Amino acid sequence: MELFNTLGGKVETLEPVGAAELRMYCCGPTVYDYGHIGNFRTFLHVDVLRRFLRQQGMALKFVMNITDVDDKIIRNASAAGKPIAEYTEKYERAFFEDSDALGILRPEIVAHATSCIPDMVGMIQKLAAEDIAYRAEDGSWYFRIARFPEYGKLSRKDFDGIEDGARVDVDEYEKDAARDFALWKACKAGEQSWDTDLGCGRPGWHIECSAMATKFLGESLDLHCGGEDLMFPHHENEIAQSEAASGHTFARHWMHVRFLLVEGRKMSKSEGNFYTLRDLLLKGYRASAIRFLLISVPYRHQMNFTFESLLESTNAIDRLRTFHQRMLKGGFAEGRDEALAAATAKAEEGYTASLTDDLNTAEARAAIFELVRAANSAADAGTLRSGNVTEILRVLDLFDGVFAVLKDNDAEITRAALVWAEHEGRLAEASPELVTKLSMPDEEIEKLVAERTHAKKVRNFARADGIRNELLAKGILIEDSKDGVRWRRK
Repeated sequence: MELFNTLGGKVETLEPVGAAELRMYCCGPTVYDYGHIGNFRTFLHVDVLRRFLRQQGMALKFVMNITDVDDKIIRNASAAGKPIAEYTEKYERAFFEDSDALGILRPEIVAHATSCIPDMVGMIQKLAAEDIAYRAEDGSWYFRIARFPEYGKLSRKDFDGIEDGARVDVDEYEKDAARDFALWKACKAGEQSWDTDLGCGRPGWHIECSAMATKFLGESLDLHCGGEDLMFPHHENEIAQSEAASGHTFARHWMHVRFLLVEGRKMSKSEGNFYTLRDLLLKGYRASAIRFLLISVPYRHQMNFTFESLLESTNAIDRLRTFHQRMLKGGFAEGRDEALAAATAKAEEGYTASLTDDLNTAEARAAIFELVRAANSAADAGTLRSGNVTEILRVLDLFDGVFAVLKDNDAEITRAALVWAEHEGRLAEASPELVTKLSMPDEEIEKLVAERTHAKKVRNFARADGIRNELLAKGILIEDSKDGVRWRRK
């Protein structure tokens, strides 16, 4: 597996060092609100990487943190009149519900910042013993950047010309130098705090990830992942404090996922183009199409999310699922067409080679769709054989093991979103067509489809057409083909 390493500035081989499994960490969510699609683009590409590495036989130990205490959380929880734990529980639960809806595999280990306070205190004490951490007059603790000459090696920023007084890492506490960052923040009235050997206070954001990563993965990680917005100062500070405390390389390989634009603009609430997964589900878009779109542009490319591209993604998934059902249900003659067998092998090779080469999801996807085109053409021409079907289904299984879009549970996910919207008083935001479409359960649809098939058999075409129109009015399409009758929700 070749993957771009932000630290080295080039594509390098990704492999575990000194262990049987790859030790992998990803900066998880700060649970102060619902996650937006930019957040999930990062988590989806990390999911694609995990799935592919496992598919290639690599053992993984993956840790993701939950930041359940920071300035935003304290501010929002206070405004809501709730304890921090009660406030964050809702949004942590929502994060994993959304992750499940998008097909993101759960981490092997989920680390909570509030459960690792002693580990953070211990790391700060190590830094203090070397005079790399110091205590300010108000009781806060800071990292002395001047004592870490390699500061800036990840983001390649030059800090030599920055003088005291410059705004580099903004916080509200007094410190010796502008570049120094908070490790521990002294108590403030009304804020949750912990009584420790450092004094009363709470951790700074950066120390949380260092302590959690090293607690569960050791002093040196094989891979650290996150969005490119975290590269500086968060990841730079992680490196500084971790390596200053241990004397070892903190993470050998760094993967950063590029930003996401929406309709060509930076996503923000003030621009009116800020979307959570739930916002899109209530508009009638499918979770599978959102997943497919967000991973179709390689992680090192900036992505422009548009509603036109989301519709294209929906159509692409319909094509894949229709093809998959055709392979499963079609009655094909015995034998094996050699030309199609060669095309199938080429598609598998292209899929694997593309993902091996810096996780090129666009090329991997293209290889599979070329196979779909070739196999459909062969089926239409009558040259597709049962031996080919076995091989094609195996390649589709490989593809879906990483892209995870063939299973159709979209209606179930959207129904759950409607239940949530009703509970939160947001049902009015849902598309009326969506509510109508999902009012009919699958079992009822199956009965009507069977009744229509019988009506056609006894030549009651008026009733057959009536059923088709009834289902169409509720957003259900019936497709007749030589392989049988299929239905799907629009």
